Amino acid sequence: MQDIISLIEAKYKALQHDPSTFLKGLYHSKPLTYWDYIQLETLMSLQRPKTDYPDEYIFIVYHQISELLLGLISHELKQVVDTESGRAATLHDITEKVERINRYAAILDNSFAVMSRGMDYHQYNEFRLALAPASGFQAVSFRYIELYCTELDNLIRPEMKPNVPNDADVATKLKYVYWQDAGKNHKTGERSLMLKFFEEKYLDSLIKDGERLKGHNLYAQLKDKELPEALKHALRKLDYLFNIKWPLSHLMTAETYLMAAGHKTASTGMSDWQKYLHPSYQKRCFFPMVWSDEEKEKWGTFVID
Repeated sequence: MQDIISLIEAKYKALQHDPSTFLKGLYHSKPLTYWDYIQLETLMSLQRPKTDYPDEYIFIVYHQISELLLGLISHELKQVVDTESGRAATLHDITEKVERINRYAAILDNSFAVMSRGMDYHQYNEFRLALAPASGFQAVSFRYIELYCTELDNLIRPEMKPNVPNDADVATKLKYVYWQDAGKNHKTGERSLMLKFFEEKYLDSLIKDGERLKGHNLYAQLKDKELPEALKHALRKLDYLFNIKWPLSHLMTAETYLMAAGHKTASTGMSDWQKYLHPSYQKRCFFPMVWSDEEKEKWGTFVID
């Protein structure tokens, strides 16, 4: 016990604080409980349906769980793409982190059964009308993950790349990334309300992070290195889970609710969701160096373990 007290005293003296203050504070502190630690009551108060349909609660909880999983992915990426300290992560560390990320991404993909088989069809198609113009498109967590994983050039569809100026900066390239296609009327060039709200809130932050992470993201760190097989496999799996399997699961779930008797229903964000969600259209690939030319050509049409 005396050793622990000595360590505490040394710690707070080094911080130029009186150790006795913290020891007295510890004495007065209440024992920690599970519900306080995870803020259970706060967590369970965050579901605020817009309608009286019971299954809207499921819809909200599902998306909140998804955001927490995306937060775990970001948490791991930030540790191997550390632009603040300038420390380079080892290939071993990166492999371990990407394998963790893959477990989270697999849960995201598997969790779509909650959506596709967990809500009443008619309830969903009523309560969703109260959510416009909100859309899963506006989940900025995905955009930050993309910036941590790869360069903006890899998020621009091949057909669009000839339109991008050679000296384009981050702000310009963001105008051409694949997700812009979901937020515009391609006949008029007008941005949807969904995209306007999204960019008003997040565009400055995305530009700032894009500039900070350019040349430092995971792809930039690894593209010119000889990668061990375990890391190659982990990167392929991440690309497949996040950029092929997850969008296809999302697409099939959307079709469950938005294709009534073969009739295509508009999304709340008014995007061309069937076209936008399919990976063979998006063609987003975080780590092109671990895929063959044939695989990249057939993107979104194959399965890997």
